[in-house]
Amino acid sequence: MEAALKLLEDRIRRDGIVKDEGVLKVDSFLNHQLDIDLLDACGAEFKRLFSDALITKILTIEASGIGIACVVARHFGVPVVFAKKAQSINLEGDMYVTRIQSYTHGRIFDVIVSKKYIGCDDHVLIIDDFLANGCALDGLIDICQHAGAAIEGIGIAIEKGFQPGGASLRERGFRLESLAIVDNMDPATGTIVFR
Repeated sequence: MEAALKLLEDRIRRDGIVKDEGVLKVDSFLNHQLDIDLLDACGAEFKRLFSDALITKILTIEASGIGIACVVARHFGVPVVFAKKAQSINLEGDMYVTRIQSYTHGRIFDVIVSKKYIGCDDHVLIIDDFLANGCALDGLIDICQHAGAAIEGIGIAIEKGFQPGGASLRERGFRLESLAIVDNMDPATGTIVFR
């Protein structure tokens, strides 16, 4: 466990860029360019953390959650379903639709998942790269609840502990495991403090 946490925290310290308004850029290894060895270590850690849960699907949201979700799914041996932010001519049939507000993009998206891919027999592990205010996760939770799927847990690579998303989800009784929790960031110095 500690090896994956240390690996992720060290990488965030080395390559993460602290910007104004509480933005932490980790696009060189987590959500634009992907460090597969790092993601594999994170996937193994999520498998360890949720080894007691029956998991039949990994659910994430496009686009930046897909990379880590795929690696986690490989460790569980289950498919990944990702909520799409745009309707497409390739999507057909009944859909679950919810609205989310993106912290990073500062806009509201309709997100959709085909009813073919999440159902009442599923036991879902929600995976995402970041947790700030929790709006994206609220949307994924809404989709699972409408589908009647059991939410076995939520796995986050990096949680911003100074924003309300993690505390809110834990208070509501969700099993939330974050590999790195950032409690403070200083854009002037680039300093990152982990919990």
